[in-house]
Amino acid sequence: MPLKRAVITGVGAVTPFGYGDEELWQGLKSGRSACRRMTEWDGFTGLKSLVGAPLDMRDARTIPRQSRRTMSPMSIFAAQAAELALDSAGLARADFAGNRQAGVIVGHTTGSPQTLTEVYRQLLPTGDFGLLTSSSFFRCLSHTAALNLAQYLEVRGLVAATSAACASGLQAVGAAFDLIRLGRQRMVLCGGAEELHPTVTGSFDILYAASAGYNQNPEMTPRPFDRERDGLVCAEGAGLLLLEEYDHARARQAPIFGEVVGYHSCGNGSHISQSNPEAMVDCMRGALADAGLQAADIDYLNAHATGTLQGDAAEAAAIREVFADRVPTSSLKGHLGHTLGASGPIELIATLRMMREGLLLPTRNLRQVADDCTDIQHLQKALPKPTRHILKNSFAFGGINAALICARPEREH
Repeated sequence: MPLKRAVITGVGAVTPFGYGDEELWQGLKSGRSACRRMTEWDGFTGLKSLVGAPLDMRDARTIPRQSRRTMSPMSIFAAQAAELALDSAGLARADFAGNRQAGVIVGHTTGSPQTLTEVYRQLLPTGDFGLLTSSSFFRCLSHTAALNLAQYLEVRGLVAATSAACASGLQAVGAAFDLIRLGRQRMVLCGGAEELHPTVTGSFDILYAASAGYNQNPEMTPRPFDRERDGLVCAEGAGLLLLEEYDHARARQAPIFGEVVGYHSCGNGSHISQSNPEAMVDCMRGALADAGLQAADIDYLNAHATGTLQGDAAEAAAIREVFADRVPTSSLKGHLGHTLGASGPIELIATLRMMREGLLLPTRNLRQVADDCTDIQHLQKALPKPTRHILKNSFAFGGINAALICARPEREH
């Protein structure tokens, strides 16, 4: 049976730059930083990194209380991003309600860190489970965003959650791609959501992976591929895309933002926290093989590059091995910080906009390319360039790698 085609017909982004892909695009295009000093974290002892990229939540109360009562911030972000994606696709929530051919896949790193902290703060001093509410349970689950979004949309199709740290969101898009091309679903809302919390930054801080040298100058970090990089900056938000079977999309004259043509995910099998260039090479080449493309066919690469010493060097080495210095490459983490499980889909939405505008955006805060990140084509200023194929990387702790390739649509929205 021939595989079906999967196109992206809706995009929804809730980010530190605002709501919708237009506010995301304007923030990125203007070269702004979403990072700020988190003065509310000053009371934590031993937390060296005090920079984050929070967002201002809007209009949460438009979500009915019955749905909202089990939602943490990340689930609210996911629901809002989903509504934006459906609206851009020319659909409404009613088009998903009860539709067995419409599914949801949303990934994130953990259950709500805000709620988990609140639960243990109440429970541990007293041991009294009577202090806890049933709704907090649903905010703590590892698939909280997926289950809450599915209930909110009354989904009867497939509901799933990917949990692979920073690769979670891109794995969700890849899983949706497989469902569509195998004919298992006609439409899938997919992506990732994350919320910012000191315990999240603290986890990276313990691993010496969080930026701690720019607390007084937060706009100067993170610094992907840069000689002065010192770690990542955690952020929050959600990115949801609507993947749709091509003939179904054409029949309803849907807008098309891009077509997913290749995807690959693999482990490195070597180290739980250290990135492995050879596995990254295998991942990118696997995506190229799945798409039936050669390295020369890729016009732009959106790197995972978070600003960590080891991760950026490993990714640069892998890009050098696959593409040499022939493919324009940049990371958006210097603008947005690292939205963790949401980073893949948020940055994919931005990359699709670059394709549409014919303008490739540079890596913010990349002033001097580090010696261990040389010999690839870094973008240090915006580059007007028509693009046909783009590749998006997401690499996660645990040695989990994901790469996805999109093609310019034949008929744009």
